[in-house]
Amino acid sequence: MSKSWRLVEIAHEIFKARPGFEVDILDLSRTTSEFGKTIHPCKSCVSTAMPLCHWPCSCYPNYALGQAHDWMNEIYPLWVATHGILLVTPVNWYQAPGPLKAMIDRLVCADGGNPDPSSTHGKDAAEAKALELAGWPYPRHLAGRQFAVVVHGDTVGAESLRRALADWASDMHLMLAGSKSEVDGYIGYFEPYATGHEALDREVAFQAEVRNAALALMDAVEARRAGRLIEPGAQLKDPRPK
Repeated sequence: MSKSWRLVEIAHEIFKARPGFEVDILDLSRTTSEFGKTIHPCKSCVSTAMPLCHWPCSCYPNYALGQAHDWMNEIYPLWVATHGILLVTPVNWYQAPGPLKAMIDRLVCADGGNPDPSSTHGKDAAEAKALELAGWPYPRHLAGRQFAVVVHGDTVGAESLRRALADWASDMHLMLAGSKSEVDGYIGYFEPYATGHEALDREVAFQAEVRNAALALMDAVEARRAGRLIEPGAQLKDPRPK
């Protein structure tokens, strides 16, 4: 069992205790343990033209290359359905773990992607360029959802990764669920890996911060559902949409 999973379970208990919430746990570590749980890499269609990047991604399956199993086909609907997202992750060498980074890259289509693949007749680059130059609206398909983030490490990088994840979510126009919804810290700082779970047992304050992040996220979701939470400046036009 990973320490991340234990933190997810701590948050899950908080979610289950409040009526009106259903929780889907997306465990990206399944890419390392289950056949067929593969997140194929982003092909960077957006670097040619934004309308060439379809929402949701249409790059797979690619039978010619044997890329027939793409877990993102199941992950996109989870993001669409959610009202709030809690990201819980370790930090690996100052960076997000590989499966998390792979999902992030494939979610680029949520930030301005083309919901109508027929408008580019599939992947016609010239048509996509023409659409973008004519004035592309860069739709944020996940805008308005609430988010919280928890990052843990053992020696370095937790704060920088927490900031990067929060910036990424904000770029997609997700809304941070308040100051209590950003958590980073170290579990067993410079201690042996072999005693990491004992260190987590001792970190009762960090566990409480994770619970607070879950509570803050639910508060924000409830306020949003009731129409009490409105993003300041949401009606303003972005002078640099992408």
